[in-house]
Amino acid sequence: MNLHTIETGFFKLDGGAMFGVVPKSIWQRTNPADDNNMCTWAMRCLLIEDGERLILIDTGIGNKQDSKFLGHYYLHGNDTLDKSLAAKGFHRDDITDVFLTHLHFDHCGGAIVRNGDQLLPAFKNATYWSNGKHWNWAVHPNAREKASFLTENILPIQESGQLQFVDERDGLAFHEGISLRFAYGHTEAMMLPQIQYKNKTIVYMADLLPSVGHIPLPYVMSYDMFPLRTLTEKKSFLEEAASQEYILYLEHDPVNECCTVMQTEKGIRLQHAFPLSSL
Repeated sequence: MNLHTIETGFFKLDGGAMFGVVPKSIWQRTNPADDNNMCTWAMRCLLIEDGERLILIDTGIGNKQDSKFLGHYYLHGNDTLDKSLAAKGFHRDDITDVFLTHLHFDHCGGAIVRNGDQLLPAFKNATYWSNGKHWNWAVHPNAREKASFLTENILPIQESGQLQFVDERDGLAFHEGISLRFAYGHTEAMMLPQIQYKNKTIVYMADLLPSVGHIPLPYVMSYDMFPLRTLTEKKSFLEEAASQEYILYLEHDPVNECCTVMQTEKGIRLQHAFPLSSL
C-alpha cells in the first residue's frame, strides 16, 4: 500500500464560525485571519494505492460552481485535484473508488463536473461510496445545513449508477487495511477511514478535527450540527489517539498534513506535526 497527499487548493471561511465559542484573541494565534475575519483552509484529499485499487478520499470543492458562489470562499493557490494526481503519476480515470467522508460541498464538489448542460461523474471508472444514513440526511437537509448540501454535487452521483453505500458500523472493513469510524456531531454519520500503513495507524480526520488549532476540546466549529456530540466524540477519540499513538491526517489544516497528540496537564495537546511523506 502507498499513500499520497492530494492537494486541491485553499479556500477561506470565517474564523469565528470555524472556532465557535473560542475568542478570536485566542484562535488567531494558530490561524491568523485577514481583514474580513476570514482564515485560510486546505482541501487536502488522500489517495490510497493498493494493488488494482486506487482509492481517493474526498475530492475538494471542484470548479463547476459559478463565480458568485466561489467568490464567497476566496479559492486560491496553484494546486488542483488533476495537477496533484498528475504529479503522482495518475489521472482521474485511473481512480477505482471515490470515498466521500460526507457530502458538504468542500468535500464532494469535485466528484461531479459540468459538461455543457450535463452534470457528470468526474471519475468515470470509479465507484462512489457513501452510507445510507448520511445520504438521506444530505438529500433532505435541514434549513441550517442546506447551504452545505448542494443538489448538483449529490444527486448526479446516484443518477450515474456509480453510487454504493457501506453499512453504518464502526470498525467496518472497507478494504484490506482500511476500516471505518463514524462520527455524528459535525453532521449525520460522517465517515473517518482508519488506515494501517507501515505498522502505524492513520486516521483521516475530515471535520472531526479540521486542524491542529482545533485539538483543545472546546475548539468546536459553529458549523457542527450537534456541538456537544462533537465534544464527546473528540474527547474519546483524542484520548484513544494519544494512548495508541495514532497519526491524524488533517484535511483542512493550511500548513500541517499530519500530527500526533499527547496527554498533558492541560488535556490533549499537539505532540508533533509533519508531512505524510516523512513516514
